[in-house]
Amino acid sequence: MKVSIVIPALNEGDVIESTLRDIPVDELVGMGFDAEVVVVDNGSVDDTAKLARAAGARVVREERVGYGHAYLRGFHESKGDVIVMVDADGTYPLKDIPHFLEKIENGADFVIGSRLRGRVHDSAMPWLHRYVGNPILTGVLNLLFKTGISDAHCGMRAFTREALGRMNLKTDGMEFASEMVIEASRKNLKIEEVPIDYFPRRGGVAKLRSFEDGWRHLRFMALYRPIPFLFVPGVFLFILGLALLSTLLLQGLEQRMHSLILAGFLSVIGFQVLSTGLYFKVYGVVHGLGSRSGWTGRFLDYHSLEMELLSGLLLFLAGLFLGLGILYGWVSSGFGSLSEVGAAVVSLVLASLGLQVIFLALFVSVLLLNWDSGGMRE
Repeated sequence: MKVSIVIPALNEGDVIESTLRDIPVDELVGMGFDAEVVVVDNGSVDDTAKLARAAGARVVREERVGYGHAYLRGFHESKGDVIVMVDADGTYPLKDIPHFLEKIENGADFVIGSRLRGRVHDSAMPWLHRYVGNPILTGVLNLLFKTGISDAHCGMRAFTREALGRMNLKTDGMEFASEMVIEASRKNLKIEEVPIDYFPRRGGVAKLRSFEDGWRHLRFMALYRPIPFLFVPGVFLFILGLALLSTLLLQGLEQRMHSLILAGFLSVIGFQVLSTGLYFKVYGVVHGLGSRSGWTGRFLDYHSLEMELLSGLLLFLAGLFLGLGILYGWVSSGFGSLSEVGAAVVSLVLASLGLQVIFLALFVSVLLLNWDSGGMRE
């Protein structure tokens, strides 16, 4: 069996040789593996590529800079039945690669290291990453995708060639780490963990941008699971606004103006949030990141979209006629003072909701132009 160790590198000339020396090639041979090392030079301007070749690695070049771009190129170029991925900066214990391969030999499809169940050495991981960012992002990922892992962003992983073929990996940035775990879970791969040590970097320049990359991970998870992120909160706000508005209609619109304005705000904003959740859901389905089943399939039916257009038009016309009625009363009174603020707020809410429903249906129909019951048309 052949194993490919894929290492992306961007200006890692001061550490790449020592990292490659840490690979336990003799132990892998003793286990019966034929090992190859593939270093992906991701646009380095130093002597990373030259030093990697001198150390015995096969070097491939990927000009498109990005964590995902580098790994996807390395996976494509590799020839192993099993692929191990690891960073070039010396933070991961390459001596533990055999433990990952043992898990693969025992039936695992996807093996990921766990720094949090192993040992994080002093100054290896910033406090914010260790106690806030990583636990929160891992917790959200586990909650949404039921992965059951403790360290979703550990970069030391191993998986079979077959597992790679089943995972639909596309992203080019740091969110590639989340995408891989999500895809492994969605495709029902057998996932196992290996506790590892995590060391301070020995060289190179840190590529991780805490807040920007953290946001990219969250945004990507929202694309896969927009219902809990956006749709459910939006529905809650929308229903709360409508309930408050209905209560005020029974009590008299002019008696509690501030509550009426709040009800209108909640209704409009709530519908906007749930609409954004639907946009995410439809985009994910069209691009293979979600399933078209249940209510999603009914929502994506063209006949359903026609009903949504009609409903939006009726809501808009109701708000428009109510507003025109207020305008007519104002003109009839000789353009005097008005006391129709409550009715004006209701008119605004109805017209706004109607327009949002119309725009929702139009935008979804545009996304579905080349979509049929079986997927995207050629």
